[in-house]
Amino acid sequence: MELKKAPAVVSDINVTPMVDVMLVLLIIFMVITPMLSKGVAVNMVKTKNDIKMVEADKEDAVLIAITRDGKTFLSPGNIPVHPEDLGSKVKDLQTNRTDKTVYVKADARARFSSVTDVIDNLRTAQVDSVGLITETIQDKKKAMGL
Repeated sequence: MELKKAPAVVSDINVTPMVDVMLVLLIIFMVITPMLSKGVAVNMVKTKNDIKMVEADKEDAVLIAITRDGKTFLSPGNIPVHPEDLGSKVKDLQTNRTDKTVYVKADARARFSSVTDVIDNLRTAQVDSVGLITETIQDKKKAMGL
């Protein structure tokens, strides 16, 4: 009786399923990443003595962004809004909140009048606590590790 030999062992790795999974993950991350950014991107003013405002990073924080050309956006939702309509919309957002602070981040090159218009309209809506969001100036010695 003659014994049949087993076929030769294939030592090649099939990477097609792994590539398929990686491409699906890449597409998912490419779609979700723009949604994760909170607010409108602005070049914020740099300061030396800033105070960390952890509450501003919360998902439900009321955040107003003022762009370089004076456009105003209200988060959550990145809704473009006119400064005159800001008071009523912020009042609606703050109805059932314990933290009544409204955070404002303005572009460093935005006109000061745009920022004052926003703050003035917030004051007419009885907003007492306004936080101005800035960036920290990096100390050159600390950045170099000295």
